[in-house]
Amino acid sequence: MTTRWLTAEEQRAWRAYIAATHLLEDAIDRQLQQEAGMPHLYYSILANLSEVPDRRLRMTDLAEKSKITRSRLTYAVTRLEKDGLVRREGCPSDKRGSTAVLTDEGMAVLERTAPGHVETVRAAIFDHLTPEQVRQMEEISAGIVRALEEPKDVPWRRRSTPSCS
Repeated sequence: MTTRWLTAEEQRAWRAYIAATHLLEDAIDRQLQQEAGMPHLYYSILANLSEVPDRRLRMTDLAEKSKITRSRLTYAVTRLEKDGLVRREGCPSDKRGSTAVLTDEGMAVLERTAPGHVETVRAAIFDHLTPEQVRQMEEISAGIVRALEEPKDVPWRRRSTPSCS
């Protein structure tokens, strides 16, 4: 098989993307550590739980929504649980499953931290883009997500499991 090397233009785009994502993740992590004492991943877990009915989600579904392995999610939720921001409940319909629930304290931390987080994202990205560039960014990112989520063996997926009721 012949290697399909990147063109000079693709190489510049790739390196710019890598630099931007590393700098953005660093800026977001610093802001969240200063304001909430947590990394971006933990904030994202709280945000994902805040957006679903009853602020609860089966752990396997939360792993997929967060795009992380179940073991990494378990570690993060254990930490958030120790801080009183999330609690875990058993799943009555599947004894092997569990559900993560955003606590009132977790919701309060999220509500207190969200304005600074949004301002960091806005200052780092959206204040520098035209509306057309925002549309293009969404289109490009969605295309990348579709391509990378196509394989059914991505680490955060597993066979369909019954929902907890």
